[in-house]
Amino acid sequence: MTEPAPRRRDRAATRAALLDAARIRFAAQGFDGTGLREIAAQVGVDPALVSRYFGSKKQLYAEAMRVEIPTGVAADPHRPVVSIADALLHDVVYQDWSAFGGEHPLLAMLRSASHDAVRDQLRAQLCDGYLRDFADRLDGPDAELRAEMIGALLIGLGVLRSVVGTPAVGEASFDRTRTLVARMVHALT
Repeated sequence: MTEPAPRRRDRAATRAALLDAARIRFAAQGFDGTGLREIAAQVGVDPALVSRYFGSKKQLYAEAMRVEIPTGVAADPHRPVVSIADALLHDVVYQDWSAFGGEHPLLAMLRSASHDAVRDQLRAQLCDGYLRDFADRLDGPDAELRAEMIGALLIGLGVLRSVVGTPAVGEASFDRTRTLVARMVHALT
């Protein structure tokens, strides 16, 4: 009888599987409720690999919970704010979050916001990302405030739709929502 061939090691695949497991756990349980052993067990690897690949739980969290703004959303410096808000409404608010176990990653960040590092990551993603892009495109006074108000509108819609599940926002089609959002964003531009 021959012995089964040893399982081939694949660093990239293991790292990706750990990130996937971490996304789901952090989204469902927050930073404090998630253990590295649980993540490793879900993937079927030694917990030491988590530390080897990511350094620490904070570093794993930072990488797992990073939400990338879709390429091209803000790339064109002449693209109007209403158009960027429309793209983000589609790609962030109406996105399928199955990679995070169906939970919006913002919820996981909010669950874990009592940690300075997590709060700093959330602030950096919001303020140094699309909120800055919005502010840079707005003329006149209070550009930063108006940009943050647009961000609050989009984040609020995401929370109402994905987290709270309010009936009107939860059932509204993307097309109907985008028409109303465009009116509100236009008023702030």
